Parts: sequence; structure tokens; C-alpha cells
Amino acid sequence: MIFDLDGTPVDAVFPDATLAEEEPNGLLAIGGDLRQKRLLHAYRQGIFPWYSAGQPILWWSPAPRMVLFPPEFHMSRSLRKSFRTRHYEVSANQAFDEVIHACAEPRDGTAGTWLVPDMVAAYSALHQAGHAHSVETWHGDRLVGGLYGVAIGQAFFGESMFSRSPDASKVAMAMMVQIAQRHPFQFIDCQVHTDHLASLGAREISRDAFQRALRAAVEHEGSRLKMLERRSASTLGPPA
Repeated sequence: MIFDLDGTPVDAVFPDATLAEEEPNGLLAIGGDLRQKRLLHAYRQGIFPWYSAGQPILWWSPAPRMVLFPPEFHMSRSLRKSFRTRHYEVSANQAFDEVIHACAEPRDGTAGTWLVPDMVAAYSALHQAGHAHSVETWHGDRLVGGLYGVAIGQAFFGESMFSRSPDASKVAMAMMVQIAQRHPFQFIDCQVHTDHLASLGAREISRDAFQRALRAAVEHEGSRLKMLERRSASTLGPPA
């Protein structure tokens, strides 16, 4: 059973996102499970799980919302240089398990991770079902960066990214933007503000603006994202 913040039990239906807490920003509901049906239902409403080991499942819908619209992707001069000189290769859906486990590794000197084993298992199952996808950055045979997220209709909900080499996660995002333009995805949901995402052109929009964009995007039928073999990152360029 999942519970609204006032203790009211909720089963298949989440509370309205407008009821999310302002502090902590976006906390909406507590409990439930990570079954595929519930996860997909949550994403369709702009809700996602985010919790740490020892906590119940926490469901969030923050406002403002960090979103990257593909035509607004920003390719800095240093990123262009990385494409030319670092000999990276990019691919999609070639190493989902490796990507999500890399995203789950502690970082910035912290000991814990929000990507607990149950979360890893849930998103791996979504990947097997064709709903979750990864983008990979390679240097030779070494996976040096990547991201993963959930695709519904014409919306891509980014979940996490990692980097083990300079600009490797930015290169993965550039690949994701190219995929978004071809698919097409109307936007890439980045959830909350970070300087890293802002440097790539993502920006915050209001809850009302996000909900309007969300409704329009998830109503569309989306084609299945396929596996994309490795190719040189030098072929990536700014949005058309």
C-alpha cells in the first residue's frame, strides 16, 4: 500500500502532483512498491522514486522542474574539443546493466547511494521490457560514461548519469539529444537543477508548464528505442 503524506492509503492512483511538499521540495507520497505498472503510472504523471537504504520508497514531483528541450542543447567549446581529441565512441542500449551499476557507485566521497539494489532490479526489469534505456560512452573497450532513463511516448525521463573520464557524461547526453531528435522526444526530464545539467542547456520550468508538456508528450505513441552500435563521438554535433 502507498500512502499520501496525510496518511491516506493510495493504491493504483498517486496523489495529485500539485499536493507535493515545498520542503522537502517535491515529496509527494511514501511506500508502495517498484512494480513496472506502478513505475510507468508514476512517470506518466511526472512522479519518480528516490530514496536511500533503510528508508521506505519515497515518491517525488519537484517544482520547478529541470528539463532539457533538445533544440536547446548547448555544446561548449571544450566539449567540441573532447569530441575531436578524446577518441570516444558512443552507443545505446549496449550495456544497460553496466551503466546502471556505474550510476549506483558512491561518488563525491560519500559512502551511500540512492540507487539501492531494489531500484537497480526494477529499472533493469523496465529495460528488459523495453521501457528503460541507456546511452554509453566508450574509450576503447572501457565504459567511461553514460546515462539511463525511461521512455514513454515522446518523453524521456532521465534518471542518472556517470563519468569516469573528462566530458564522458556530456558526450552521452549529446548522443541522447541526437536520439531525442530522431525519435522524436519532445523533452528530456532532468528532474532537479544541477550546474552540470544547466551547462548543457537544461533549464527549470514551472509545474504548470511541465505538466502541460508532459501531457502532450505521453499522449503520443513512441517507437521502441533500438540498440545502436558503437560509433565515433566525433559524428555528434549540435542540434539541427
